[in-house]
Amino acid sequence: MKSLNKFFLDIKPYFAKGGKLEKLYPLYEATDSFLFSTTKSTRSAPHVRDAIDLKRIMITVIIALVPCTIMALWNTGYQANSALVAMGSLPAGWRGAIMQGVGIDPGSILSNIIHGSLYFFPIYIVTVVVGSIWEALFNLIRGHEFSEAFLVTSLLLPLTLPPTIPLWQVAVGVSFGVVFAKEVFGGVGKNFMNPALACRAFIYFAYPAQMSGDKIWTAVDGLSRATPLGVMAQTSSQNPIAALDITWFQAFIGTIPGSMGETSALACLLGAALLLVTGIASWRIMLSMLIGAVATTIFFNLLPEPASPLYAIPVHWHLVLGGFAFGLVFMATDPVSGAQTQAGQWMYGILIGFLSILIRVANPAYPEGVMLAILMGNVFAPLFDYFVIRANVKRRTLRHG
Repeated sequence: MKSLNKFFLDIKPYFAKGGKLEKLYPLYEATDSFLFSTTKSTRSAPHVRDAIDLKRIMITVIIALVPCTIMALWNTGYQANSALVAMGSLPAGWRGAIMQGVGIDPGSILSNIIHGSLYFFPIYIVTVVVGSIWEALFNLIRGHEFSEAFLVTSLLLPLTLPPTIPLWQVAVGVSFGVVFAKEVFGGVGKNFMNPALACRAFIYFAYPAQMSGDKIWTAVDGLSRATPLGVMAQTSSQNPIAALDITWFQAFIGTIPGSMGETSALACLLGAALLLVTGIASWRIMLSMLIGAVATTIFFNLLPEPASPLYAIPVHWHLVLGGFAFGLVFMATDPVSGAQTQAGQWMYGILIGFLSILIRVANPAYPEGVMLAILMGNVFAPLFDYFVIRANVKRRTLRHG
């Protein structure tokens, strides 16, 4: 690393003013900032000095996502291997050639992780490449440095997608999210919506056939296997839990079909512990979203004549199904698109928790409401902060005249 740093210092004169590569100086600055700590930090009063900067925040979030990523690799492979063993076949195409040498064994951790990697990493690579191109283009035009924030977005998005999503749709979704949900508003720190969720929402509404239904959640061609929420949405029983062929513990661990990184509430809890201990994520948003979801679920459970069997889903099941845990830990707590004031964070979290359960149970055609609930919360977050700040100003005016 020291030799690489020396190399960057040696070539800096070529990019400086008057150098042969002066026009590429913004690209040099962006690369240098990404690889090394900035030398432009303030060192004297009255500026606040802290060990936490944007780079450390983003790296901490990425570390917190490691359990979900590992679970995404393993469970994607596990679901596919289990189905293939039952069918007595191998996956088609180049994945089949690789897995023929590895072996299809749902009891093998290595086989599951390798098989899951064959679906996860192509999506991840497309996300990184396409998103980085757009980021670099806008940074060069504006003269901004490259931000590590996109590294978090590039990992969050694949974790929220099904393994069967076509790669070209991923590229289109990333392009829309980065450009229209982030860069047009000024780039890092100025987006009012979570970019990863904006990407996913665009893909969902633009290509619903590849983002919904029973044939997209298990990486086996032609196999129909619904998520637990999808199964309960299709049942006519007054006890929707009875329609499931899984236990609550399996849902908590995450050995169920679903978006690659959202199935394991346990992995999300491990990430939440790191984010809370380091102070990166707001515990107020997490707790208030949980309170909003629990209160709304209890309200629906107590209705005497429920309009849908989904109204009867118990609280402890809601918390481990779908993307609720993932959204609570990693999406709702986005420090840019979430509420900033303490009172605003309580209102913001409660609104998201309420809308998540409302959309999930009151609309059987779309039994997963967390994504839309968080995007709606992003829209209202500035309004909550505005009213809180205005109330504080009014209170101080009355107090001091």
